[in-house]
Amino acid sequence: MAALKTIHRNVPYLKQQLSALLGNTSSSVKIVCLVVLIGYFISYHEPAVRFLTVTPGYVFPPGFRIWTIFTHCFIEFHFWEVCVDVVTLGLCGKLIEPLWGKMEMLTFFTLINTSVAFFGIFFYLAIYMATFNTDVLFEVHLHGLSGYIAAVSVAVKQMMPDHVVIKTPLGKMTNRNVPLCVSLLSIMLYIVGLLEGAYPTMYTTGVVIGWLYLRFYQRHSNGTRGDMADNFTFASFFPTVMQPPIEICSKFIYNLLVSLRICRKPVRKYDVGGPTAITISLPGTDTHDAERRRQIALKALSERLSQQADSAASWPSLEEDSRPKTGMQAEQASQATNPVETLTVAVEIDPSVPKPTA
Repeated sequence: MAALKTIHRNVPYLKQQLSALLGNTSSSVKIVCLVVLIGYFISYHEPAVRFLTVTPGYVFPPGFRIWTIFTHCFIEFHFWEVCVDVVTLGLCGKLIEPLWGKMEMLTFFTLINTSVAFFGIFFYLAIYMATFNTDVLFEVHLHGLSGYIAAVSVAVKQMMPDHVVIKTPLGKMTNRNVPLCVSLLSIMLYIVGLLEGAYPTMYTTGVVIGWLYLRFYQRHSNGTRGDMADNFTFASFFPTVMQPPIEICSKFIYNLLVSLRICRKPVRKYDVGGPTAITISLPGTDTHDAERRRQIALKALSERLSQQADSAASWPSLEEDSRPKTGMQAEQASQATNPVETLTVAVEIDPSVPKPTA
């Protein structure tokens, strides 16, 4: 009863925060949030869970529940998962959707969730082939938006990599550290038994698939694909010490995918008729680099304005400037305003005098 009274008292505050989060978002974001909330209540019905979530053993014949690849993302088992999903979707509607557009946002949402389910099925199938444990086929349920949340963290890293998320005694945590840190945290929580195995599987898969899509396949308004910027390589997700070996491995895998025609090499464009002699541009770098520079400039401007506001309080008032100065103050002011006279010393050296020896 006490818990219900506490929830009832906080309902107006929660409603206010929810309206502020989803107030300016599009209708598609609001619909997805509503469906996720409905899916949470459906999860209390166990037959519906098996019918709507991805169970690897039931996707293949004779079950052949292909539709679960599209419905699993709307089912959550815990209310805190619903809260995380709603906050993530609200941030996407305010941060990512104005830059990408509604259709690209829906494409990203559908592609990530279906791809995470697809690769998750084959991951657990590979585990079954190695262990012959039927529980990984019929007791594991892939559900929720954890894979999509991972892909969103990659997109935020792409847009604002140096934005500080939290300050810790060990240093600052920026957006470029979030995907790897959350992946390691989910694995650790799974090892100690606080998370199901589906969470680290879906989150790690979402990070990889989200990066692959944004790196190589996302179509931009200028007709280019992907983002080939140097600060968006796969090695950039890891600490600086680990980047050289990871970069070597990632380049080997990338060249292998290029030879298999799964990925394409970046095409350089040469603008000979430009104002300069030759202009070279890589696909996908101009828009994203300009957006990053804009975010960095806005951050620097806000910091400069805050510094000016702090220093304005220490400026002397007009009343202090209008007061008559004493003799000591006038002398100090004249010394400060008058330029310092330089003293020039001329030294003549007699060439007949021998140099001293050591």
